[in-house]
Amino acid sequence: MRVIISAGGTGGHIYPALSIINKIKEESPKSEFLYIGTTNRMEHTIIPEKNIPYLGIEMIGLSKNPIKCIKSIRLLFKANSIVRKEIKKFNPDIVIGAGGYVTFPVIYIAKKLGYKTFIHEQNSIPGKSNRILAKYADKIAVSLPGSLEYFPKDKAVLTGNPRSSEVLEAKEINKQELGFNENKKLVLIVMGSLGSMTINNELKKICTEFEKRPYEVLIVTGDNYYNEFKDLKLSNVKFVPFLNNMLNVLKICDLIVTRAGASTIAEVTTIGLPCILVPSPYVANNHQYYNALELVNNKAGLLLEEKDFNYQNLLEKIDIVFNNEKLYNEMHINSLKLGNPNSNDNIYQLILELVGREYGKNNK
Repeated sequence: MRVIISAGGTGGHIYPALSIINKIKEESPKSEFLYIGTTNRMEHTIIPEKNIPYLGIEMIGLSKNPIKCIKSIRLLFKANSIVRKEIKKFNPDIVIGAGGYVTFPVIYIAKKLGYKTFIHEQNSIPGKSNRILAKYADKIAVSLPGSLEYFPKDKAVLTGNPRSSEVLEAKEINKQELGFNENKKLVLIVMGSLGSMTINNELKKICTEFEKRPYEVLIVTGDNYYNEFKDLKLSNVKFVPFLNNMLNVLKICDLIVTRAGASTIAEVTTIGLPCILVPSPYVANNHQYYNALELVNNKAGLLLEEKDFNYQNLLEKIDIVFNNEKLYNEMHINSLKLGNPNSNDNIYQLILELVGREYGKNNK
């Protein structure tokens, strides 16, 4: 199978794209790939490091600033020309978009040229690119039920997020490896890979209060903020700048306090991990808030907005979860209901429907 895949801007788009690539490689080992991303976002370093052929195109998102808007449109026309040439040259069996404005010219041109097109939406509220591209996509995979209403019924399928499959396969580690007590509950607090200055400032005030609680806490500060915490010596709280084995750690946690990015939602629902969600208010369309509502409305998690994040509110919500065993179990069960551990299988089957069943295991 010959596959062009495009995703860019954030890990929430890039890592699902990589999961799809890995699934196709597993099922169709002879497949060839071309990844189209930007020249200056995360993907332009992540993808080449994984030895995946990469084409970077210069693009910026639309802006209310007239000058930036004009530049964005000019770059789009230029990108269309480059993409058209590369698609014809590569001659793919399918073209896949996994989110980010860089996907627009890729899917649009591919459809105009008559190639099969497929997009994946990770968030509850679809991004601008995917909303526009819906009419150019042959199939649309979504991660959360709330997304279905934004797309044509004959195209959209609830598959789950590809990251779900990866967390399911991750091996559980021993709490003692991280310096924690096997007999105590563990709370993980993480605000994305980079951390959050606002949340970290509040955590500094809360840390000593954790010592009065019967559970233990692991705080992922983010590289830029670790120095502000590393000298704090607390009996039941540990600090790390980053977790390379995040999926393994998730499996030994009893509760997570985290952002509500698409990949995070996929991971916690796959294993049914009760959560307190603190949506980032700095993302486009406030989509993390609506991601969080999917869990809150299904009684799978609690919501704590950043503006309300303080000592009293955080400890109160943790106590609500840990001091009510019935509630905790309900959150676990309801979270599992929202999870989709077979997401990669579901997505691969949709791809096969588009390209033909001859691309099965150990074939093209």
